[in-house]
Amino acid sequence: MIKRKLEVFGLEMPIIKKDERFDLAREIAKFPLQDYDIVVVAETLVAKLEGRVIDKDKIVPSEKAKELAELTGKDPKIVQAILDEAKEIIKIGKNFIITETKHGYVMANSGVDESNTLGIKLLPKNPDESAEKLRKELEKLTGKKIGVIISDSVGRPFRKGAVGIALGVSGILALWDRKGEKDLFGRELKSTEVAIADELASLANVVMGEADEGIPVVVIRGANVPFGEGKGRDLIRSKEEDVFR
Repeated sequence: MIKRKLEVFGLEMPIIKKDERFDLAREIAKFPLQDYDIVVVAETLVAKLEGRVIDKDKIVPSEKAKELAELTGKDPKIVQAILDEAKEIIKIGKNFIITETKHGYVMANSGVDESNTLGIKLLPKNPDESAEKLRKELEKLTGKKIGVIISDSVGRPFRKGAVGIALGVSGILALWDRKGEKDLFGRELKSTEVAIADELASLANVVMGEADEGIPVVVIRGANVPFGEGKGRDLIRSKEEDVFR
């Protein structure tokens, strides 16, 4: 017997060229959004619209960047972009540099990427603010109550492959504290916190894909998630709590 139904819609968007004007909210609103839909947008699209793509030819690598390039086998100019976006270098390996970004995310290469863009793509400066702005625009255009997630795909410790995670969140809880609720046998949950925004981002990533699918926006309908004042930064584990650092 079906107890709950979840629907996922992938939306194609035009390929954005450098400095091109594009109204993302208006384009998304062409889809018939409903109350409590959750719109997931790939951070690459947001970064492009916010001018976070830089010309590699204009980067002058420092001596430190050249040194790390030798160790990792990466382009010194790419390494310089990684360093510019990093607050701390955590680990260096073959073809990767694990950093803590200025946002507080721990990820490979500070989120710097050359995929699906002409130039070097940096993360949005403030994904939570980007999500908030887009949510308000969508709600104004549609009159519906909407949640928004700015997503990225990243690797994880101890697991192969990339999954989607939430960088920016607005309109829904990012971290769902379910302590005090009951399980199927009536026992009280003692420590259950659900990274619900990350789960939704991973769901959206199945539709978005990682190559030439051309689907940077996904609408999720029917998700069991509390709407509220959540932020992507709610999911960041502090350095003091991180037992692996």
